[in-house]
Amino acid sequence: MPPVPFTDQLRSLLALDQAPSPEEDRPEMEKGAVAGLFPMSKASGPRGSPSGSAEHRISLSAQLLIFAAILIIILSLHFPLLRVPYIWDELGYYVPAARDLFLYGSLIPHATVSNAHPPLVMAWLAATWKLAGFRLVVTRVSMLVIAAFTLVGVFRLAAFVANLEVAVASTICTALYPVFFTQSSLVHLDMAAAGFTLWGLRGYLARHRWATVIWFSLAALAKETAIVTLLALAAWEVVSRCIPWYGRWDQGRRHWKHAPAVLLTPLLPLAMWFAYHYARTGYVFGNPEFFRYNVTATLHPLRIALAAAMRIWQLVGYMNLWLLTAAGGFAMFLPPQRDRNSERPRIAIPTQAVFLVLIGSYVLAMATVGGAVLARYMLPVLPLVLTLWISTLWRRALYWRIVVAIVCALFIAAWFINPPYGFPFEDNLAYRDYTLLHEDAERFLAEHRPAARVLTAWPASDELTRPYLGYVNAPIRVVQIDDFSLEQVMSAADARAQFDVALVFSTKYQPAHSLLQSWPPWERVKERFFAFHNDLSPAAVAQLLSGDVIYSAARNGQWIAVIDIQHEVDAALPDRSLCPQRANKWQE
Repeated sequence: MPPVPFTDQLRSLLALDQAPSPEEDRPEMEKGAVAGLFPMSKASGPRGSPSGSAEHRISLSAQLLIFAAILIIILSLHFPLLRVPYIWDELGYYVPAARDLFLYGSLIPHATVSNAHPPLVMAWLAATWKLAGFRLVVTRVSMLVIAAFTLVGVFRLAAFVANLEVAVASTICTALYPVFFTQSSLVHLDMAAAGFTLWGLRGYLARHRWATVIWFSLAALAKETAIVTLLALAAWEVVSRCIPWYGRWDQGRRHWKHAPAVLLTPLLPLAMWFAYHYARTGYVFGNPEFFRYNVTATLHPLRIALAAAMRIWQLVGYMNLWLLTAAGGFAMFLPPQRDRNSERPRIAIPTQAVFLVLIGSYVLAMATVGGAVLARYMLPVLPLVLTLWISTLWRRALYWRIVVAIVCALFIAAWFINPPYGFPFEDNLAYRDYTLLHEDAERFLAEHRPAARVLTAWPASDELTRPYLGYVNAPIRVVQIDDFSLEQVMSAADARAQFDVALVFSTKYQPAHSLLQSWPPWERVKERFFAFHNDLSPAAVAQLLSGDVIYSAARNGQWIAVIDIQHEVDAALPDRSLCPQRANKWQE
């Protein structure tokens, strides 16, 4: 007996029922296209196209099986990372905010200044802490549950718009992509927003009103930027009706005349949250500094253009994504492969149009707002890019599985190998190097200088003062500066009497050889629009502060050092710490 193809085995395992072909009676096809958790409305929506793509029904038990399998796999991959302490934005906002909800039941954080982010993810963490205790491993596993849910959304969406083979490949590629992989266990809002957005998009494409409203409402309550999807789809519903040729492809349009209203309904829960936030804090969109940094300071045309270019790079080339882009682009020039007597179908034209509208909308929106141009902000549309390219390879490339396997291998390599350009530590396993360096250095401080006043910058300032973040057992007094640039260190040197040691560290990854690193115009642009600065080396900081390096360590391009400050006693010198112009430089 010949071996059974993998997709047939998977179809049997998941109890997938293929709908009748397009030549059969349309109502019967519509009845066969059923979403897993929700019955489909009578129209199959944008997927109704001449492509003849098969639609599938995935049972609830099958979806739970997929979820369990994905969760077990990613738990296994993340097992060495489950006790990694919190880093950067985790410890700066999300964990303190969730902890306040856990301890005091307050939706408005007290341990940090409120940024007006919706509370859904923080509420999820508070609930899991109530059940399993306030521990690092509980936090990491809780976030991995959200990542598994998101990957099920990738699978369901890709299976709906393409087929099982594309769905499996898209899910694996998404899970292994470095940014998605690292964000899977980190306490940020973008993973949950991406997951609910993908589930909502599946409901929208199936023309299922309640699924669309529920999932998109949850997406908006996970992170406010999820409304980009809602606004883009609502606008596209209006604009596409004015495109004559588009109506021939979108056979489900007539069944959902009030789609814009349905898509805008999920804005109501978010509006209610902002109203509550305003009533409690006096601010609608977060504290003034947060709003300035993320909105008003980002609206310069040149900055928007540069950020848009960076956003496009994050979707076509970042972290070895360039190979999939190049392979997919090359495959576009190949003729379609044939199965039996017909060409392999493409993703339906209306669905491709929706995907491209969402991708373009996110590029524009995330280039316009957001002080930091972080790759995780693009997670809601990253799976759309991967699915489009993988579907193209499946349709046109004979050895598409080999290409996808090579792409996955490069994604895994990017977990460990830093790219030849600067990037945030959170985008690959560099974040683990960061935490190991800081754990060891701060343990050294706790053992050898527990009573010292420590000059440092955020986020180390929070790491030293908040033991629940996982770095120290008892708080250490901190004197805080903004960074370790020449200007900031010179200011600190004028007030050396206020601290005893300095904890200095690399705040960003800078490759040894960068094409634009020494180009002054680019340096000035980064400083003006993206808060760029050059960190001084430990030796340079020690010289400026008249101190000695008593501890130093480095890992994969990152470094950290402890500097002991040599104080000179001179009664004739004034105490500069009393000077009013220095008062706003320090937080102790």
